[in-house]
Amino acid sequence: MPVDRMFPPLLTATGPQPNTDATDLIDLVRDLAATSLMPKAAAAEEAKKFPAEAFATIGRAGLLGLPFPEQYGGGAQPYEIYLQALEELSAAWLTVGLGVSVHTLSAFPLWHFGTEAQRTQWLPDMVGGTQLGGFMLSEFDAGSDVAALQTRAVRDGDTYVINGSKAWITHAGVANFYALMARTGEAGPKGISCFLLPATTSGIEVLAPERKMGLNASPTCAMNLHDVRLPANHLIGVEGQGMAIALAALNSGRMGIAACATGLAQAALDHAVAYAKERAQFGKPIIAHQGVAFMLADMAAAIGSARAAYLDAARRYDAGRDFATAAAIAKLTATDAAMKVTTDAVQVLGGAGYTMDHPVERYLREAKVTQIFEGTNQIQRLIIARSL
Repeated sequence: MPVDRMFPPLLTATGPQPNTDATDLIDLVRDLAATSLMPKAAAAEEAKKFPAEAFATIGRAGLLGLPFPEQYGGGAQPYEIYLQALEELSAAWLTVGLGVSVHTLSAFPLWHFGTEAQRTQWLPDMVGGTQLGGFMLSEFDAGSDVAALQTRAVRDGDTYVINGSKAWITHAGVANFYALMARTGEAGPKGISCFLLPATTSGIEVLAPERKMGLNASPTCAMNLHDVRLPANHLIGVEGQGMAIALAALNSGRMGIAACATGLAQAALDHAVAYAKERAQFGKPIIAHQGVAFMLADMAAAIGSARAAYLDAARRYDAGRDFATAAAIAKLTATDAAMKVTTDAVQVLGGAGYTMDHPVERYLREAKVTQIFEGTNQIQRLIIARSL
Protein backbone atom coordinates (compact mmCIF):
# COMPACT_ATOMS: atom_id res chain seq x y z
CA MET A 1 0.00 0.00 0.00
CA PRO A 2 1.46 3.39 -0.92
CA VAL A 3 2.16 5.95 1.79
CA ASP A 4 0.94 8.87 -0.33
CA ARG A 5 -2.30 8.55 -2.28
CA MET A 6 -2.18 12.15 -3.49
CA PHE A 7 -5.30 12.95 -1.46
CA PRO A 8 -6.39 16.59 -1.35
CA PRO A 9 -6.50 18.08 2.18
CA LEU A 10 -9.05 16.29 4.32
CA LEU A 11 -11.85 18.67 5.17
CA THR A 12 -14.40 18.90 7.95
CA ALA A 13 -18.06 18.78 7.08
CA THR A 14 -18.42 22.52 7.61
CA GLY A 15 -15.26 24.22 6.50
CA PRO A 16 -11.90 24.10 4.75
CA GLN A 17 -9.66 23.48 7.78
CA PRO A 18 -7.80 20.14 7.78
CA ASN A 19 -9.31 17.68 10.22
CA THR A 20 -6.65 15.76 12.17
CA ASP A 21 -9.16 13.18 13.37
CA ALA A 22 -10.17 12.47 9.77
CA THR A 23 -6.54 12.12 8.73
CA ASP A 24 -5.98 9.68 11.57
CA LEU A 25 -9.07 7.73 10.54
CA ILE A 26 -7.87 7.31 6.96
CA ASP A 27 -4.45 6.23 8.21
CA LEU A 28 -6.08 3.68 10.50
CA VAL A 29 -8.21 2.29 7.67
CA ARG A 30 -5.16 2.07 5.41
CA ASP A 31 -3.18 0.16 8.04
CA LEU A 32 -6.06 -2.19 8.82
CA ALA A 33 -6.61 -2.85 5.12
CA ALA A 34 -2.94 -3.61 4.54
CA THR A 35 -2.58 -5.97 7.49
CA SER A 36 -6.00 -7.64 7.77
CA LEU A 37 -7.51 -7.57 4.28
CA MET A 38 -4.95 -7.53 1.48
CA PRO A 39 -3.05 -10.70 2.54
CA LYS A 40 -6.26 -12.75 2.48
CA ALA A 41 -7.91 -11.41 -0.66
CA ALA A 42 -6.44 -13.59 -3.42
CA ALA A 43 -6.99 -16.90 -1.65
CA ALA A 44 -10.55 -16.06 -0.61
CA GLU A 45 -11.47 -14.92 -4.13
CA GLU A 46 -10.05 -18.10 -5.63
CA ALA A 47 -11.91 -20.22 -3.07
CA LYS A 48 -15.11 -18.17 -3.49
CA LYS A 49 -15.26 -17.80 0.28
CA PHE A 50 -17.27 -14.94 1.75
CA PRO A 51 -14.99 -12.96 4.13
CA ALA A 52 -17.20 -12.99 7.21
CA GLU A 53 -14.19 -12.50 9.49
CA ALA A 54 -13.06 -9.47 7.51
CA PHE A 55 -16.45 -7.82 7.89
CA ALA A 56 -16.39 -8.62 11.61
CA THR A 57 -13.00 -6.93 11.86
CA ILE A 58 -14.04 -3.76 10.09
CA GLY A 59 -17.33 -3.79 11.98
CA ARG A 60 -15.46 -3.75 15.31
CA ALA A 61 -13.43 -0.84 13.95
CA GLY A 62 -16.64 1.11 13.30
CA LEU A 63 -16.28 1.11 9.52
CA LEU A 64 -19.78 -0.19 8.79
CA GLY A 65 -21.38 2.94 10.18
CA LEU A 66 -19.06 5.78 9.18
CA PRO A 67 -21.54 8.17 7.51
CA PHE A 68 -24.43 7.59 9.92
CA PRO A 69 -25.29 9.93 12.84
CA GLU A 70 -23.80 9.32 16.26
CA GLN A 71 -27.24 9.22 17.88
CA TYR A 72 -27.89 5.96 15.99
CA GLY A 73 -24.48 4.46 16.67
CA GLY A 74 -22.74 5.71 13.54
CA GLY A 75 -19.41 7.44 13.03
CA ALA A 76 -20.88 10.83 12.01
CA GLN A 77 -18.33 11.23 9.23
CA PRO A 78 -19.06 13.37 6.16
CA TYR A 79 -19.25 11.50 2.89
CA GLU A 80 -15.95 13.08 1.86
CA ILE A 81 -14.21 11.12 4.61
CA TYR A 82 -16.33 7.97 4.33
CA LEU A 83 -15.54 7.64 0.63
CA GLN A 84 -11.80 7.98 1.16
CA ALA A 85 -12.02 5.20 3.74
CA LEU A 86 -13.97 3.16 1.20
CA GLU A 87 -11.22 3.72 -1.37
CA GLU A 88 -8.62 2.38 1.06
CA LEU A 89 -10.66 -0.76 1.76
CA SER A 90 -11.21 -1.36 -1.95
CA ALA A 91 -7.53 -0.93 -2.77
CA ALA A 92 -6.85 -3.83 -0.42
CA TRP A 93 -9.85 -6.02 -1.30
CA LEU A 94 -12.69 -4.88 -3.55
CA THR A 95 -15.14 -7.44 -2.16
CA VAL A 96 -14.88 -5.77 1.24
CA GLY A 97 -14.96 -2.19 -0.04
CA LEU A 98 -17.95 -2.98 -2.23
CA GLY A 99 -19.60 -4.75 0.70
CA VAL A 100 -19.36 -1.63 2.85
CA SER A 101 -20.78 0.47 0.01
CA VAL A 102 -23.72 -1.91 -0.49
CA HIS A 103 -24.32 -2.02 3.26
CA THR A 104 -24.47 1.79 3.39
CA LEU A 105 -26.79 1.80 0.38
CA SER A 106 -29.07 -0.70 2.12
CA ALA A 107 -29.36 1.35 5.30
CA PHE A 108 -29.84 4.61 3.38
CA PRO A 109 -33.64 4.31 2.99
CA LEU A 110 -34.25 3.91 6.72
CA TRP A 111 -31.76 6.65 7.59
CA HIS A 112 -33.25 9.24 5.24
CA PHE A 113 -36.90 8.21 4.86
CA GLY A 114 -37.77 6.24 7.99
CA THR A 115 -39.72 7.66 10.92
CA GLU A 116 -37.88 8.59 14.08
CA ALA A 117 -39.40 5.55 15.79
CA GLN A 118 -38.15 3.27 13.00
CA ARG A 119 -34.64 4.75 13.04
CA THR A 120 -34.43 4.47 16.82
CA GLN A 121 -35.60 0.86 16.77
CA TRP A 122 -33.54 -0.54 13.90
CA LEU A 123 -30.72 1.72 12.77
CA PRO A 124 -28.31 1.23 15.74
CA ASP A 125 -28.15 -2.52 15.09
CA MET A 126 -27.91 -2.03 11.33
CA VAL A 127 -24.91 0.31 11.49
CA GLY A 128 -23.33 -0.85 14.74
CA GLY A 129 -20.85 -3.21 13.11
CA THR A 130 -22.48 -6.62 13.59
CA GLN A 131 -24.98 -6.58 10.72
CA LEU A 132 -24.65 -6.43 6.96
CA GLY A 133 -27.25 -5.21 4.48
CA GLY A 134 -28.42 -6.04 0.97
CA PHE A 135 -30.39 -4.01 -1.59
CA MET A 136 -33.27 -5.77 -3.34
CA LEU A 137 -34.26 -3.71 -6.37
CA SER A 138 -33.33 -5.42 -9.66
CA GLU A 139 -35.32 -8.22 -11.26
CA PHE A 140 -34.54 -10.31 -14.33
CA ASP A 141 -36.95 -8.20 -16.41
CA ALA A 142 -36.32 -4.97 -14.51
CA GLY A 143 -32.64 -4.03 -14.56
CA SER A 144 -31.97 -0.58 -15.95
CA ASP A 145 -35.78 -0.23 -16.27
CA VAL A 146 -36.40 -0.59 -12.55
CA ALA A 147 -39.89 0.91 -12.83
CA ALA A 148 -40.94 -2.34 -14.52
CA LEU A 149 -40.41 -4.44 -11.39
CA GLN A 150 -43.16 -6.98 -10.66
CA THR A 151 -42.56 -8.16 -7.08
CA ARG A 152 -45.79 -7.30 -5.29
CA ALA A 153 -46.67 -6.43 -1.69
CA VAL A 154 -50.37 -6.68 -0.79
CA ARG A 155 -51.71 -5.10 2.39
CA ASP A 156 -53.45 -7.62 4.66
CA GLY A 157 -54.56 -6.00 7.88
CA ASP A 158 -51.48 -5.04 9.87
CA THR A 159 -49.11 -6.86 7.51
CA TYR A 160 -47.95 -6.92 3.90
CA VAL A 161 -47.78 -10.21 2.00
CA ILE A 162 -44.97 -10.14 -0.57
CA ASN A 163 -44.44 -12.42 -3.57
CA GLY A 164 -41.97 -12.21 -6.41
CA SER A 165 -38.34 -12.65 -7.43
CA LYS A 166 -35.28 -10.42 -7.24
CA ALA A 167 -32.02 -10.72 -9.18
CA TRP A 168 -28.35 -9.80 -8.78
CA ILE A 169 -28.55 -9.32 -5.02
CA THR A 170 -25.16 -8.64 -3.43
CA HIS A 171 -24.86 -10.31 0.00
CA ALA A 172 -27.79 -12.62 -0.78
CA GLY A 173 -27.88 -15.26 1.92
CA VAL A 174 -25.30 -13.56 4.14
CA ALA A 175 -27.01 -10.22 4.80
CA ASN A 176 -28.91 -9.59 8.01
CA PHE A 177 -31.41 -7.22 6.41
CA TYR A 178 -32.49 -6.02 2.98
CA ALA A 179 -33.95 -2.82 1.60
CA LEU A 180 -36.71 -4.23 -0.60
CA MET A 181 -38.58 -2.45 -3.40
CA ALA A 182 -41.97 -4.00 -4.20
CA ARG A 183 -45.10 -2.95 -6.02
CA THR A 184 -48.03 -1.89 -3.86
CA GLY A 185 -50.00 -0.04 -6.53
CA GLU A 186 -50.34 0.70 -10.21
CA ALA A 187 -47.84 -0.11 -12.93
CA GLY A 188 -44.90 2.23 -13.30
CA PRO A 189 -42.77 4.17 -10.83
CA LYS A 190 -45.65 5.54 -8.73
CA GLY A 191 -46.75 2.10 -7.63
CA ILE A 192 -43.50 1.06 -5.93
CA SER A 193 -42.88 1.07 -2.17
CA CYS A 194 -39.87 0.42 0.06
CA PHE A 195 -39.68 -2.09 2.91
CA LEU A 196 -37.15 -3.16 5.51
CA LEU A 197 -36.90 -6.94 5.22
CA PRO A 198 -35.10 -8.84 8.02
CA ALA A 199 -33.20 -11.83 6.64
CA THR A 200 -34.83 -14.13 9.21
CA THR A 201 -38.31 -13.54 7.77
CA SER A 202 -40.06 -16.72 6.64
CA GLY A 203 -40.57 -17.26 2.93
CA ILE A 204 -37.20 -16.02 1.64
CA GLU A 205 -35.46 -18.40 -0.77
CA VAL A 206 -31.87 -17.72 -1.82
CA LEU A 207 -30.95 -19.34 -5.13
CA ALA A 208 -27.53 -20.63 -6.21
CA PRO A 209 -24.79 -17.98 -6.48
CA GLU A 210 -24.16 -16.55 -9.91
CA ARG A 211 -21.02 -17.83 -11.67
CA LYS A 212 -19.10 -14.58 -12.15
CA MET A 213 -15.85 -13.51 -13.76
CA GLY A 214 -14.78 -11.62 -10.64
CA LEU A 215 -15.73 -10.69 -7.07
CA ASN A 216 -16.20 -14.37 -6.41
CA ALA A 217 -15.94 -14.01 -2.63
CA SER A 218 -18.96 -11.70 -2.71
CA PRO A 219 -22.15 -13.76 -3.16
CA THR A 220 -24.53 -12.53 -5.86
CA CYS A 221 -27.77 -14.47 -6.08
CA ALA A 222 -31.36 -14.31 -7.20
CA MET A 223 -33.92 -14.50 -4.39
CA ASN A 224 -37.52 -15.68 -4.39
CA LEU A 225 -40.12 -14.34 -1.98
CA HIS A 226 -42.94 -16.78 -1.21
CA ASP A 227 -45.80 -15.28 0.83
CA VAL A 228 -43.34 -13.26 2.86
CA ARG A 229 -45.32 -11.54 5.60
CA LEU A 230 -44.00 -8.24 6.97
CA PRO A 231 -45.54 -6.09 9.70
CA ALA A 232 -46.93 -2.86 8.24
CA ASN A 233 -44.44 -0.79 10.25
CA HIS A 234 -41.67 -2.19 8.02
CA LEU A 235 -42.87 0.10 5.23
CA ILE A 236 -40.27 2.86 4.80
CA GLY A 237 -41.79 6.20 3.83
CA VAL A 238 -45.28 5.97 2.39
CA GLU A 239 -46.80 3.74 -0.26
CA GLY A 240 -45.75 4.84 -3.72
CA GLN A 241 -42.56 6.52 -2.53
CA GLY A 242 -40.32 3.54 -3.22
CA MET A 243 -39.01 4.68 -6.60
CA ALA A 244 -37.94 8.04 -5.21
CA ILE A 245 -36.29 6.30 -2.26
CA ALA A 246 -34.47 3.84 -4.53
CA LEU A 247 -33.18 6.58 -6.82
CA ALA A 248 -31.99 8.69 -3.89
CA ALA A 249 -30.19 5.68 -2.45
CA LEU A 250 -28.62 4.88 -5.82
CA ASN A 251 -27.38 8.45 -6.21
CA SER A 252 -25.49 8.10 -2.94
CA GLY A 253 -24.39 4.57 -3.79
CA ARG A 254 -22.84 5.74 -7.05
CA MET A 255 -20.38 7.82 -5.06
CA GLY A 256 -19.49 4.67 -3.17
CA ILE A 257 -18.90 2.69 -6.35
CA ALA A 258 -16.73 5.53 -7.69
CA ALA A 259 -14.57 5.38 -4.56
CA CYS A 260 -14.35 1.58 -4.80
CA ALA A 261 -13.32 1.73 -8.44
CA THR A 262 -10.70 4.38 -7.65
CA GLY A 263 -9.21 2.18 -4.95
CA LEU A 264 -9.09 -0.81 -7.28
CA ALA A 265 -7.37 1.26 -9.97
CA GLN A 266 -4.88 2.60 -7.44
CA ALA A 267 -4.00 -0.95 -6.38
CA ALA A 268 -3.40 -1.88 -10.02
CA LEU A 269 -1.17 1.14 -10.57
CA ASP A 270 0.78 0.45 -7.38
CA HIS A 271 1.52 -3.09 -8.49
CA ALA A 272 2.40 -2.06 -12.04
CA VAL A 273 4.81 0.63 -10.83
CA ALA A 274 6.52 -1.74 -8.42
CA TYR A 275 6.91 -4.34 -11.17
CA ALA A 276 8.18 -1.78 -13.69
CA LYS A 277 10.89 -0.67 -11.27
CA GLU A 278 12.13 -4.24 -10.83
CA ARG A 279 11.71 -5.69 -14.31
CA ALA A 280 14.72 -4.91 -16.52
CA GLN A 281 14.83 -5.06 -20.31
CA PHE A 282 17.48 -3.71 -22.68
CA GLY A 283 19.74 -2.98 -19.74
CA LYS A 284 17.44 -0.85 -17.57
CA PRO A 285 14.17 -1.06 -15.60
CA ILE A 286 11.19 -0.92 -17.91
CA ILE A 287 9.87 2.15 -16.08
CA ALA A 288 12.84 4.00 -17.59
CA HIS A 289 11.48 3.32 -21.08
CA GLN A 290 9.23 6.13 -22.22
CA GLY A 291 6.59 3.79 -23.66
CA VAL A 292 5.99 2.22 -20.24
CA ALA A 293 6.54 5.42 -18.25
CA PHE A 294 3.93 7.33 -20.26
CA MET A 295 1.46 4.49 -19.88
CA LEU A 296 1.93 4.63 -16.09
CA ALA A 297 1.59 8.41 -16.16
CA ASP A 298 -1.74 8.14 -17.99
CA MET A 299 -2.91 5.61 -15.41
CA ALA A 300 -2.01 7.98 -12.57
CA ALA A 301 -3.78 10.87 -14.28
CA ALA A 302 -6.94 8.80 -14.74
CA ILE A 303 -6.94 7.83 -11.06
CA GLY A 304 -6.40 11.42 -9.96
CA SER A 305 -9.33 12.54 -12.12
CA ALA A 306 -11.54 9.79 -10.72
CA ARG A 307 -10.66 10.71 -7.15
CA ALA A 308 -11.35 14.39 -7.80
CA ALA A 309 -14.74 13.49 -9.32
CA TYR A 310 -15.97 11.46 -6.36
CA LEU A 311 -14.70 14.04 -3.87
CA ASP A 312 -16.55 16.75 -5.78
CA ALA A 313 -19.78 14.77 -5.56
CA ALA A 314 -19.20 14.07 -1.86
CA ARG A 315 -18.60 17.72 -1.05
CA ARG A 316 -21.84 18.67 -2.81
CA TYR A 317 -23.68 16.00 -0.82
CA ASP A 318 -22.14 17.12 2.47
CA ALA A 319 -23.05 20.74 1.74
CA GLY A 320 -26.68 19.81 1.10
CA ARG A 321 -26.47 20.73 -2.57
CA ASP A 322 -27.82 18.77 -5.54
CA PHE A 323 -25.30 16.03 -6.22
CA ALA A 324 -27.09 13.58 -8.52
CA THR A 325 -25.31 14.65 -11.71
CA ALA A 326 -21.96 14.88 -9.94
CA ALA A 327 -22.48 11.36 -8.57
CA ALA A 328 -23.23 10.07 -12.08
CA ILE A 329 -20.12 11.81 -13.42
CA ALA A 330 -18.03 10.31 -10.62
CA LYS A 331 -19.38 6.82 -11.18
CA LEU A 332 -18.85 7.05 -14.94
CA THR A 333 -15.38 8.60 -14.68
CA ALA A 334 -14.04 6.33 -11.96
CA THR A 335 -15.32 3.03 -13.32
CA ASP A 336 -14.23 3.71 -16.89
CA ALA A 337 -10.85 4.69 -15.45
CA ALA A 338 -10.68 1.47 -13.43
CA MET A 339 -11.30 -0.60 -16.55
CA LYS A 340 -8.62 1.26 -18.51
CA VAL A 341 -6.08 1.29 -15.68
CA THR A 342 -6.43 -2.41 -14.85
CA THR A 343 -6.16 -3.31 -18.54
CA ASP A 344 -2.98 -1.27 -18.84
CA ALA A 345 -1.60 -2.77 -15.63
CA VAL A 346 -1.83 -6.22 -17.20
CA GLN A 347 -0.06 -4.82 -20.27
CA VAL A 348 2.78 -3.36 -18.19
CA LEU A 349 3.43 -6.79 -16.70
CA GLY A 350 3.19 -8.46 -20.12
CA GLY A 351 2.82 -12.22 -19.98
CA ALA A 352 3.25 -12.19 -16.20
CA GLY A 353 0.20 -9.97 -15.90
CA TYR A 354 -1.95 -12.60 -17.58
CA THR A 355 -1.14 -15.16 -14.89
CA MET A 356 -2.58 -15.56 -11.41
CA ASP A 357 0.89 -15.08 -9.96
CA HIS A 358 0.11 -11.37 -9.91
CA PRO A 359 -3.13 -9.71 -8.76
CA VAL A 360 -3.59 -7.48 -11.80
CA GLU A 361 -5.48 -10.14 -13.77
CA ARG A 362 -7.98 -10.30 -10.87
CA TYR A 363 -8.18 -6.52 -10.73
CA LEU A 364 -9.07 -6.48 -14.44
CA ARG A 365 -11.82 -9.04 -13.97
CA GLU A 366 -13.19 -7.15 -10.98
CA ALA A 367 -13.09 -3.74 -12.68
CA LYS A 368 -15.58 -4.74 -15.36
CA VAL A 369 -18.56 -5.04 -13.04
CA THR A 370 -18.04 -1.55 -11.64
CA GLN A 371 -19.20 -0.25 -15.03
CA ILE A 372 -22.43 -2.22 -14.62
CA PHE A 373 -23.85 -2.11 -11.11
CA GLU A 374 -25.55 0.87 -9.43
CA GLY A 375 -26.74 1.78 -12.92
CA THR A 376 -24.74 0.94 -16.02
CA ASN A 377 -22.46 3.60 -17.42
CA GLN A 378 -24.91 4.03 -20.28
CA ILE A 379 -27.51 5.01 -17.66
CA GLN A 380 -24.99 7.43 -16.12
CA ARG A 381 -24.55 9.08 -19.50
CA LEU A 382 -28.32 9.37 -19.79
CA ILE A 383 -28.52 11.04 -16.36
CA ILE A 384 -25.73 13.47 -17.25
CA ALA A 385 -27.22 14.27 -20.66
CA ARG A 386 -30.65 14.97 -19.17
CA SER A 387 -29.09 17.42 -16.71
CA LEU A 388 -27.73 19.43 -19.63
